[in-house]
Amino acid sequence: MSDPRLALNFCGLAFASPLVLLSGCVGFGEEYTRVQGFSNRDCGAVCLKGTTGTARLGNRPHRVYETSQGMLNAIGLQNPGVDYVIQQILPTLDFSETRFIANVSGSTLEEYHEVTRKFDDSPIDAIEINISCPNVREGGVAFGNDPAMSARVVAACRNATDKPLITKLSPNQTDIADNARRCLEAGSDAFAVINTLMGMAIDIESRRPHIGNNQGGLSGPAIKPIALLKCHQVYQVTKNHQIPIIGQGGICTAEDALEFLLAGASAIGIGTALFYDPLVLPGINQGILDYCERHHIDHFSQLIGQLQHY
Repeated sequence: MSDPRLALNFCGLAFASPLVLLSGCVGFGEEYTRVQGFSNRDCGAVCLKGTTGTARLGNRPHRVYETSQGMLNAIGLQNPGVDYVIQQILPTLDFSETRFIANVSGSTLEEYHEVTRKFDDSPIDAIEINISCPNVREGGVAFGNDPAMSARVVAACRNATDKPLITKLSPNQTDIADNARRCLEAGSDAFAVINTLMGMAIDIESRRPHIGNNQGGLSGPAIKPIALLKCHQVYQVTKNHQIPIIGQGGICTAEDALEFLLAGASAIGIGTALFYDPLVLPGINQGILDYCERHHIDHFSQLIGQLQHY
């Protein structure tokens, strides 16, 4: 996909499309390239899998369970560690196809800082700070639900890099706008809104949760109305600062993407939809273009934040 009406300057990075493939849904950027007809060129950026200081095995199985209009996952940040990602995986990625964004996770401020520092000395284009993982028992979600701690994580990462920092915000908190405000003051360049919601599914025959971790992160169409509201709330904080938002949560169609743009998103995160249809990206891109043509709009960015309140 190469249409100037979809091009986006995101924190100084040139995106060919506003579509961003979300962390945890596309491995380390290579998984979907094995699917015939799929191309990373159809998106503006790919967020790599959450990466920690050392390798993690993740949670006990089962770790994924499909629910009505959604999916629960509790992978638990399984990854080979930052050194392996930088030395073995990044050299295999084609940076001429799209932009690649690292996803940094940790259990301590020091780990966040160190992983960010290592990615700073790598070809990676930007860094997403995962302060809101809902299915690990330490760090992660605790940082994301406390605005003061969220800001401290952002500040620690800011001190470790000059690359664009994208803070991934949790919906599992009282005031997401206040959290965004504090992270902005601490040095965040952009936001990803939202991460998954905490949820559970139960097998009534065994009387046990379907997920081995008992709870997991809920994604998919079921969470879209919540994600839209949270995106719009964060936009109220960022709009005067020209801080971009990757809107995400249940986006499966061009109509979904357009709703997020109107709510204030600058880019559109695609995640669970890829599990249903790995070739969904071209249709969403074309749907955005078709809408712009019908409404005589020269560039998709003219739609950002154009929600009209009653």
